[in-house]
Amino acid sequence: MGTIEMDKTKHTRMGGLHNFRSEYSVEIMMFLVFLLLCALISVLTPRFLSAGNIRNLFWQATTVGIIAIGQTLIILTAGIDLSVGGIMAISAMLGGLVMSNTSLGAGITTVLLTGLGVGVLNGVLVSYARLAPFIVTLGTLSITQSLTYVITDGSSITGLPAGYRFFGYQRVFGLPLYTIVLIGLFILGHIMLKKTKLGRFLYAIGSNEEASRLAGVNVKFNKMIAYSITGLLCAIAALILTSRLGAIDPDTGSGIELDTIAAVVIGGASMSGGKGSLVGTLIGVFFITVLHNGLNLIGVSPFWQGSAVGAVIIISVLLDSMLRSR
Repeated sequence: MGTIEMDKTKHTRMGGLHNFRSEYSVEIMMFLVFLLLCALISVLTPRFLSAGNIRNLFWQATTVGIIAIGQTLIILTAGIDLSVGGIMAISAMLGGLVMSNTSLGAGITTVLLTGLGVGVLNGVLVSYARLAPFIVTLGTLSITQSLTYVITDGSSITGLPAGYRFFGYQRVFGLPLYTIVLIGLFILGHIMLKKTKLGRFLYAIGSNEEASRLAGVNVKFNKMIAYSITGLLCAIAALILTSRLGAIDPDTGSGIELDTIAAVVIGGASMSGGKGSLVGTLIGVFFITVLHNGLNLIGVSPFWQGSAVGAVIIISVLLDSMLRSR
């Protein structure tokens, strides 16, 4: 009897391992590629593995990582959000103005509500007005960036309350608060995608929107939720970034949309929707972060780094297309 039970346990464990490898095959492959990238950069520049640079990597990954969570939700529905940098900028700027004239709490609330509000606007236009996500979020990006400069006449906001630095410098059990927030949000997002109806609906919508609608899924509402969550995550990222820097600049978040999209695609998500995971996105976030960091350490011009990220996106999408056509 004992032998039979042991065999059953062994069979169950082997089955679980097989299922894990099958479900996360792309993520496992990308993790191995990520390790190869780290090994290559560490050979080219020994400073890469220094304690100071490792801490720097986690800081650099935080803002991109938080927003990439939301970008994953949207790409799962076959959408895209190009406005994330603009949402960061307008949220931080309005919050900074309120904070400077009223209180810290009012300023933080303004940051969060602004990000959420722009996210809801994107979601309504995409879901209920049936406009193309690319056009909507590109327009929102232009509007938010323009308003950010108009509001402050292109000037930065400095002299923020001392308590505002809490988000960028506080440590909990020796770990930076921003790292804990990043990990916590990824865990919550992973649970949401794998264990809740919203997660299942997002996958279903991306796989076949019409079939999901016929099956009773509220497609419009769930897509709006994805954009709304992304807007809120942009605001959280803006809080952490500007509190660390100690100032709010009109260029806050500029260009970050490319890195978030790259992270999601590198992590195995399909731009056509229905495929992807936050495990893969997390790997993609650190891949992009290490790529930028390594190129900086090696001495590659920042002007070339955008080309590197763009090439990575094209290669990732090409590989996904080839795999889906097999």
